[in-house]
Amino acid sequence: MRHAVPMGGRLVIMGSGENAPTMVKFHRALMQDVGAGAKYMIDTPYGFQVNADDLGAKYQQYFDESVGTKIELAQWRRRDASVVEHERTLSQLQQASWVLAGPGSPSYALNQWSDTAIPAAFADLVRRGGTFVTGSAAAATIGAHAIPVYEIYKVGEDPYWLAGLNLLGDLLGIRAAVVPHFDNREGGRHDTSCCYIGLHRLEILEAQLHDGAGILGVDEHTAVLIELSSGKVSVQGTGGLTLRQSGKSVFVASGESTTVEAMRAALHGTNTVDVAVATHQTSHSDLLATFRSALQSGDSTAALAAALSTEDAVFSSDVASHQELRTMLVELADAAHSGLQDPRTLLSPLVDVALNVRRLARENKDYAMSDLVRDSLAAAGIEVRDTPEGVQWDLTDRTARNLRN
Repeated sequence: MRHAVPMGGRLVIMGSGENAPTMVKFHRALMQDVGAGAKYMIDTPYGFQVNADDLGAKYQQYFDESVGTKIELAQWRRRDASVVEHERTLSQLQQASWVLAGPGSPSYALNQWSDTAIPAAFADLVRRGGTFVTGSAAAATIGAHAIPVYEIYKVGEDPYWLAGLNLLGDLLGIRAAVVPHFDNREGGRHDTSCCYIGLHRLEILEAQLHDGAGILGVDEHTAVLIELSSGKVSVQGTGGLTLRQSGKSVFVASGESTTVEAMRAALHGTNTVDVAVATHQTSHSDLLATFRSALQSGDSTAALAAALSTEDAVFSSDVASHQELRTMLVELADAAHSGLQDPRTLLSPLVDVALNVRRLARENKDYAMSDLVRDSLAAAGIEVRDTPEGVQWDLTDRTARNLRN
């Protein structure tokens, strides 16, 4: 069941400490305003690590036991994973009211997210009223530029920038690079501030910025909460927020607040950049709710009508229609495995819709959509065959056996 999320989305940038005792109070307060919608942590930034499963479990335990909120894990460890796995994750993000992306490697996360549907899913989450929490490595990816921390700090490569996801630009009209761990002191006598690379190398990187971008530095165990609807920016935790442009800095301490407009002015050195903060909702949410209700009650006629309404818009420019179709197909797969009464009777009109979308996709040379339909049906245990007499489908033996049991 999809839950409504409050209007006026929020973007959170944490310098570190996403699962630290110092940030429990912040997370609890944040969760009180999130509502009852689904909450996910996406595993990409640390997905390359051999202990990735353990890390995810530790975050789940932290939020369950310390924050008092259960979160689920959304998997996107590799960009070359199966279409079904990716579509399921995108469906989860579409339904979420809160998503966390945290520690790991900025460059690895960017390699897996860039030129995929993930950045748009993150932006959509915030625009429709949800909360996107970025910390450590993930925080470093959301600006126009990103520091390849491991490559510079561990491997010893000369300082250079990676292209970031630019969510700050898309959502706030801000050109900046986000630098978490800004006040790090682990190096003792050696400078490990500015996300471990040190101020000297950050200055080298600043000289490479030729697009007027600034540096948005967030101290460790510190959270910057940006509210899109009001434009308010508040700083909480043990450190502060540094807004740096051409070597000049503005510091906002914990407990203080500022505005998106003021941040933009400090980071750009100008007040001329306008930004349209969107807080739109898609009218397709009612359609999806109707589909789910009909699917649960076994009313195939109502489910078919809802799916057909989405099908009509699939080949328009309406992105929300694509998202709703994706969700319907994924939930169709779940329904086929869950044990429905008279499954073929119930599934038949919905499978017909999916096959019709596949046919239209082929006619429009939209092979990505055609493959999505085929793979989603396969994940549901529905075998599709192209025959001289036309397209035919049936439940696989395994699926039919599971449903009988």
